Amino acid sequence: MHVVVMGAGVIGTTAAWYLLQNGHQVTVVDRRHASAQETSFANGGQISACHATPWANASTPKQILGWLGREEAPLLFRMRFDPQLFSWGLRFLRNCTDARARINLEKALRVAIYSRDCLRALRDELDLEYDHSTRGILHICRTEQDMVAVEKATAQMQEYGLNRRLVSPEECLSIEPALRDATAPIIGGSFTPDDESGDARKFTERLSEHCISRGAAFHFNTNITGLLHNQGKITCVQTDQGDIHADAFLVCLGSYSPLMLAPLGIKLPIYPCKGYSISIDTTGYSGAPETALIDDSVKMVYSRLGAHLRVAGTAELDGYNLRMSPRRQKLIVDKALELFPNSGDRSSIDFWSGLRPVTPDSAPVLGDTKYANLYLNTGHGTLGWTMSCGSAKAVADLISDKTPDISLTGLGIDRF
Repeated sequence: MHVVVMGAGVIGTTAAWYLLQNGHQVTVVDRRHASAQETSFANGGQISACHATPWANASTPKQILGWLGREEAPLLFRMRFDPQLFSWGLRFLRNCTDARARINLEKALRVAIYSRDCLRALRDELDLEYDHSTRGILHICRTEQDMVAVEKATAQMQEYGLNRRLVSPEECLSIEPALRDATAPIIGGSFTPDDESGDARKFTERLSEHCISRGAAFHFNTNITGLLHNQGKITCVQTDQGDIHADAFLVCLGSYSPLMLAPLGIKLPIYPCKGYSISIDTTGYSGAPETALIDDSVKMVYSRLGAHLRVAGTAELDGYNLRMSPRRQKLIVDKALELFPNSGDRSSIDFWSGLRPVTPDSAPVLGDTKYANLYLNTGHGTLGWTMSCGSAKAVADLISDKTPDISLTGLGIDRF
């Protein structure tokens, strides 16, 4: 078949690859000048399958209430009239129970673990280099309260057979010696040796080159204006460069997926969640970490990507606005340099923000729709890089009328 993939981020590009592997003709459409220019451009860089804990759980509402009105809060609501956020928020609160959290955790882990295996196989097959590290992820805590939460999360992951173990303050320093320079307290944490890190943008760029060499067509600088349909099937993608006809169509548009699907009568409860990141040039400095880390107390992640330290965090619900708050930028810098004061020059830091497509249950939306040839691969939230290869392969197999390696039960649009 001829399949059109909408979106050339890490989600769309991996989908294009697996569709090519299944023998299809593939066209990828993106409004930017190259692949991975939006949410995949400067994310946290972690393949964190063992940390795929849903946002919505029984303790979340109390946390959110404590964060209201605080500009430096890990999760910030910009208060304004926003029916999309209100509707999404009600669905999110319905998922804030222990029973639903357990169901949602299983769904997220099902995709994340499979995806990690797919990534490793793909990396070996194509000899991809993207500043990746297989040293695991160290999850550190600054307070006793956060340590209790990590102990609970670690026990949950162990129930699913994942290799996650608690570590003492001394073990934290042994795993990542750069923490010895930290001015912040470290009281312990957990370690997941099977998790990884790497530059999602570089990965996507390299993979898009392989896609093109296998015959895929990438239409950059092309704005999608709509989807035409007839008798229950999509007939073409309308763009400002002309219509593109195909046999099947796959939406990989992240936070913009609901806007594309609404005119088709498809209501997709995905809300854009703005995240911030900084990239610190570590050239000439010896205090940057080599192991990827999660700083639970401030909800931030750290990944060494070649000559840079990527630090990402915060969640801001403010619609499709990419404006960055100077106070939140400063917060990330200050907290990063508390842990790694000798990691780089503050004046050389690059700032970035991107919109992560978050669902109320923290699981992606994968599968078919009410249109016979329209498929979805979107809504991965903060785990797009983690879930990219697995969700792409599963959906590519579904489009190809093959049985996916993992069950897509509970991941389709019909769950909402």
